[in-house]
Amino acid sequence: MTIRAISAAVLVLAGTAGGALPALAANYQFMSSPATGLNLMYRLDRLTGEVGACQYGLKDGTVGTTLCYRSGEGAGPQTSSEYALAASHHEGEAGIFRVDLRNGTMSICYLLNDAIVCTPPGK
Repeated sequence: MTIRAISAAVLVLAGTAGGALPALAANYQFMSSPATGLNLMYRLDRLTGEVGACQYGLKDGTVGTTLCYRSGEGAGPQTSSEYALAASHHEGEAGIFRVDLRNGTMSICYLLNDAIVCTPPGK
């Protein structure tokens, strides 16, 4: 094998590995709640549609803590697709929309007690 062939093979491998990394890094989308004054940040798995959320919590004598909420009813993994989050931009709305970009369905997801829940998908 010539030096030129080896160099070309290395470039192909480097390009393939480099191209794969951004796809892996884009598995999640994060979006804050549209409600002003609420420090809730939603997390979406773009492939499974699973929704969770975290917020900052005060803790006396410390820098605070991150409080995360599990995925509850309707917020767990859905049929594999291409999901995204969308905010209503209604300043008093604490929920967020989970949309399926392939079939156009959407659910509203919000914090209920100690879990994130989502309504059944509608179109």
